[in-house]
Amino acid sequence: MPNFCAAPNCTRKSTQSDLAFFRFPRDPARCQKWVENCRRADLEDKTPDQLNKHYRLCAKHFETSMICRTSPYRTVLRDNAIPTIFDLTSHLNNPHSRHRKRIKELSEDEIRTLKQKKIDETSEQEQKHKETNNSDAQNLSAEGGGEEQDEDVLPLTLEEKENKEYLKSLFEILILMGKQNIPLDGHEAEEIPEGLFTPDNFQALLECRINSGEEVLRKRFETTAVNTLFCSKTQQKQMLEICESCIREETLREVRDSRFFSIITDDVVDIAGEEHLPVLVRFVDESHNLREEFVGFLPYEADAEILAVKFHTTITEKWGLNMEYCRGQAYIVSSGFSSKMKVVASRLLEKYPQAIYTLCSSCALNMWLAKSVPVVGVSVALGTIEEVCSFFHRSPQLLLELDSVISALFQNNEERGNELKEICHSQWTGRHDAFEILVDVLQALVLCLDGINNDTNIRWNNCIAGRAFVLCSAVTDFDFIVTVVVLKNVLSFTRAFGKNLQGQTSDVFFAASSLTAVLHSLNEVMENIEVYHEFWFEEATNLATKLDIQMKLPGKFRRAQQGNVDSQLTSESYYKETLSVPTVEHIIQELKDIFSEQHLRSLKCLSLVPSVMGQLKFNTSEEHHADMYRSDLPNPDTLSAELHCWRIKWKHRGKDIELPSTIYEALHLPDIKFFPNVYALLKVLCILPVMKVENERYENGRRRLRAYLRNTLTDQRSSNLALLNINFDIKHDLDLMVDTYIKLYTTKSELPTGNSETIENT
Repeated sequence: MPNFCAAPNCTRKSTQSDLAFFRFPRDPARCQKWVENCRRADLEDKTPDQLNKHYRLCAKHFETSMICRTSPYRTVLRDNAIPTIFDLTSHLNNPHSRHRKRIKELSEDEIRTLKQKKIDETSEQEQKHKETNNSDAQNLSAEGGGEEQDEDVLPLTLEEKENKEYLKSLFEILILMGKQNIPLDGHEAEEIPEGLFTPDNFQALLECRINSGEEVLRKRFETTAVNTLFCSKTQQKQMLEICESCIREETLREVRDSRFFSIITDDVVDIAGEEHLPVLVRFVDESHNLREEFVGFLPYEADAEILAVKFHTTITEKWGLNMEYCRGQAYIVSSGFSSKMKVVASRLLEKYPQAIYTLCSSCALNMWLAKSVPVVGVSVALGTIEEVCSFFHRSPQLLLELDSVISALFQNNEERGNELKEICHSQWTGRHDAFEILVDVLQALVLCLDGINNDTNIRWNNCIAGRAFVLCSAVTDFDFIVTVVVLKNVLSFTRAFGKNLQGQTSDVFFAASSLTAVLHSLNEVMENIEVYHEFWFEEATNLATKLDIQMKLPGKFRRAQQGNVDSQLTSESYYKETLSVPTVEHIIQELKDIFSEQHLRSLKCLSLVPSVMGQLKFNTSEEHHADMYRSDLPNPDTLSAELHCWRIKWKHRGKDIELPSTIYEALHLPDIKFFPNVYALLKVLCILPVMKVENERYENGRRRLRAYLRNTLTDQRSSNLALLNINFDIKHDLDLMVDTYIKLYTTKSELPTGNSETIENT
């Protein structure tokens, strides 16, 4: 929702202007001065809190000296700022016009009082200014003299203006490269013949703009040698860091305005040889839309405690988010990193108890649980499954080849065959029933991979045939077969539960009540693990026999047991101790950790959603569960009465009125603001990572991140350029970037000259 300026005769709004908009202050005395200067009678009876929440003034109504930046990336007002620039007469030119913002007409006495007040204030300011100047002059004299300069007031010289325009052109090129995912570097140094100067991509684009007639750049470089780098690598890195910070700040500004948020990470990625954690933030924007945006990468640390400290420091100190308002945290990582991210979660929970550790809606519960199992064989199997899926999605021809094999195997059950073919054309590894699908389609995968590898018609190139051979060897290993079968059976107890968690709001609410039954079933499995494992191992053995796979213990175990004549360990008992037992134990504990008592209480608050109320016959008691969010409510003392009114509103609705079925629908109700506590609770519940994003176009961050990683070679990835590429639609302020660069990296008389790095022309 855009911000409209509250000043009379001002029609500016935030979506149509790059101007900053400022809230009315909460301080009563200062707020009163704002209202008086606005001359709007309808604002006089409103409290400072109401004005602060609902009204804004744009920057055009403040003297430039009143606007400053406490950080290089955020425009704010000085603490004593008062708006003084208003148009109070233009509406008189059209007496028939109707104005929503009516200007208060003043009596002659009020006008005289205001004039005298203004004269007094001006005299007082002049006196203070003289005292300050005298004090500064004395200090300068005591230090041996010197010229008094005020950089904020003095006009720019012609040279300074040209320098700023030049820097602006460089920033434009960097932003273009980031948005279009063009790497800064061109050819690798060893690929260029000795003595030949070949510009990198940045240099080439810069030269192109010079040749196309850009006057600012032409003047700068018209006397520069041919083989000169126009902008050094150091300068490029500095400017990129500023671009990244400015773009990120635009997103974080919305997060701060929203107040509450959740932190989510994706799997660790390789950026130019170093491991990084992608970080996303989830919040509800001014238009009541749940959004999930990418905000940057964090260098990954092997030590869990160091990672936890750096994670917290970056989010709070570097990015400026207040973790007191964090209401959820979720970490989607593979099994190798899961235990370390749980340390990060626990450390944050110690500092911020309301930052609930939860499941993320973009990852199926069963895959989340499988990725966290601390068994090497499980991690290897999951990696193999992902590689097989990616292999067949390389080209439509490979998928058609798999389709033909599935059709041949399922001749007697065409319906199931068609269903499996459709599933294989999707990203099936993220499904709740991924392991069931894999077991059903495993024979087809093996036959297809064998056929591609042994193709006598040479339809596939050596790369594809070789990869098919490697993957076929991996999926026909008995260790892989047992692992997949055990995961399929153990996770069958959580499949329906996980599916409900990613269903409608009512499904999520009732799923919270079914966790006890899920844990009871898993505990029963653990108590009778001998019997259950015997069935699982028999299933794995039968599948291996069907695929003509030799049943054997892993090679590393056999080599370790050589010479140990007393070893009576069988394959069945080996896999029970090393796979089945630790997997069941871990999944029980992981469910308890993810669905803590606090998390379950928050899910119980979903009974606020009218459709859930209806299913419960409007016999709900949200007050008890909402206590955990009492400090987040605007009027906690009236919560009970307000919830009663909320229930009555829906219980006695008209016959033609449907009950809103999601938080999204409830937040967009026209009268939701009449229930401020309910409104606040719904906003907090909405950002919990377990809740799915209702509108896909507001979940751009994760999709764009994965597209960037998929389309960019590892050694060409850049954390700075990635943020520009993923957030390509966020507005940017070139003037702010230029001013920040000048402030951080140059002095007034020292700007980039473009000739700091030269390559000799041989």
